[in-house]
Amino acid sequence: MTVWTADETQLAQFQEIADAYVAENPDLVSGVTFETIPFEDYTTSLTTQLAGGNAPDLAWILESYAPEFVASGALVDVAPKLRETEGYEYDDLLDSSLALWEKDGGLYAYPFSNSPFALFVNTDQVAAAGQPNPADLVASGEWTYDQARDIAQAAAATSGKQGLVVRDFDYKIWENLSTVWDGWGAAPWSEDGTQCTFTDPEMVDALTWIHDATFVDKALPGPGTTADFFAGDSAMTITQISRASALDDSFAWDVVPLPAGPAGQQNVIGQAGIGVFAAGEHPDVAADFLAWFTNPENAETLAAYFPPPRESLLNAETLGAANPRLSEEQLQAVVVEGIQGAVTKPSHQSFAKLQDTVRAELDALWTADADVEGVLADTCAAIQPLLGD
Repeated sequence: MTVWTADETQLAQFQEIADAYVAENPDLVSGVTFETIPFEDYTTSLTTQLAGGNAPDLAWILESYAPEFVASGALVDVAPKLRETEGYEYDDLLDSSLALWEKDGGLYAYPFSNSPFALFVNTDQVAAAGQPNPADLVASGEWTYDQARDIAQAAAATSGKQGLVVRDFDYKIWENLSTVWDGWGAAPWSEDGTQCTFTDPEMVDALTWIHDATFVDKALPGPGTTADFFAGDSAMTITQISRASALDDSFAWDVVPLPAGPAGQQNVIGQAGIGVFAAGEHPDVAADFLAWFTNPENAETLAAYFPPPRESLLNAETLGAANPRLSEEQLQAVVVEGIQGAVTKPSHQSFAKLQDTVRAELDALWTADADVEGVLADTCAAIQPLLGD
């Protein structure tokens, strides 16, 4: 199985589960290995392996590329194996979590990680700036992106550090901005993937808000500025809940749901699937191993790092045992409720081509005097020929 994690604790956990499978099935398999490919090169390396006839038996797949892999025919339909495996409890899997990986009634990857995006708060910096606590605004129903901007602006001005950081955006990974623009009901292209919607009013308004929050309000860091919330460099950050493990209690912190935009509050998750490749050497055994790796018992073990798609495990008590840094209240509000009705980041059958083209076009947006509508019109002109490819 190829993975993008190099975390030794996670890899040891995987190996322990795999070794138990080997012990139970010595007639099927002599061993399972996990190959780490760096995240920044992951999808490119994986597709190169496939093209070169050197496919792994199983692989992690990022949500943005799910439609591309599912439509390609490269993946095995694992639904029959999962359904027929005794004790698997296929009906426990959330329909909303499976949707991205389904086609014509088949399931072409198991969504092993469903990590909600949330907003982490350095409550020391917020309090020092005399700003309201975001948790109190959540409780009163007043937690909005405008409120978050105002708090971030004041905190940055007081601390001399940064305000609100959309982690891993860095003016490169534009799709991470969907954690903000989903609050406006915006999307880069139509649901069927055939029409560019960067010029729709919702997206224009959302990216105008992001642009002005950066260059006018100084609430978001500008291009070239590096700020790590977990090192105390900013007052707030939007990132996946799994990053809580990076906190070291050097400052007081909290974690709250994503704010609401003009279209209301929208939960967003980062999702990753495990697929079995038809071109691998052992597709049948690989599917059987997947059923073992993701059965209820092992899914609960994996929940220490990867929120599962199993409804029975999505409760604060179960997740709390695996995530001791988060309170049951935080887990309920951010993880349990954050997965319900969530959307994923943008995905498309031609995402690899679209990603680079959109990034190049949006570069013109990141200047103080940018013409937002003009940049978005140019973006649509550039990507429309790629949609539907």
